[in-house]
Amino acid sequence: MLSLVNKILLTIILASFIIGGFIYLGILQKPAVQEIKISNGIVADSLKNESFCQAKENSVVTRVIDGDTVIVEGGFHIRLLGIDADEKGYPCFESAKKRLEELVLNKPVILEKDRTDMDQYERCLRTIFVGDKNIDAQLVGEGLAVARFYQPDVKYKTEITDAERQAIENKVGCKWSK
Repeated sequence: MLSLVNKILLTIILASFIIGGFIYLGILQKPAVQEIKISNGIVADSLKNESFCQAKENSVVTRVIDGDTVIVEGGFHIRLLGIDADEKGYPCFESAKKRLEELVLNKPVILEKDRTDMDQYERCLRTIFVGDKNIDAQLVGEGLAVARFYQPDVKYKTEITDAERQAIENKVGCKWSK
């Protein structure tokens, strides 16, 4: 028979192994939290492993990927909100990409966040402005992209859908001139 002291010692050792195993597997670990300063000065807590856009609100576009995606200084990918442009191999791809390059490439821009920070591909979701000109709406108004909105990001829905309606009525651009 084990003595009472040996039983207590065995129980403590066994419990230590179980707790150590849980800690090792991460079951009992709390997620690391870090403080994040958002561009407008608000401080928020976010999970360390959670993605968030680190692009500066005032940036310079260094590369245009297609008619609705750019890269800004720091290498951050920006997906333009409220629009959808053709992908490579589709009719309006080249004209939309070229026009977006004319409008923003190597220029200072303002990146405005709506509600959602990033998409599933870890691109920052933003409306792009050059001065006070909404580039997202301009591309749609020139018939190079279509309006495409997903809740909750609808801040410029009226402006962009009005631009699309006018482009359709006037048969403007690659999308509507056929």
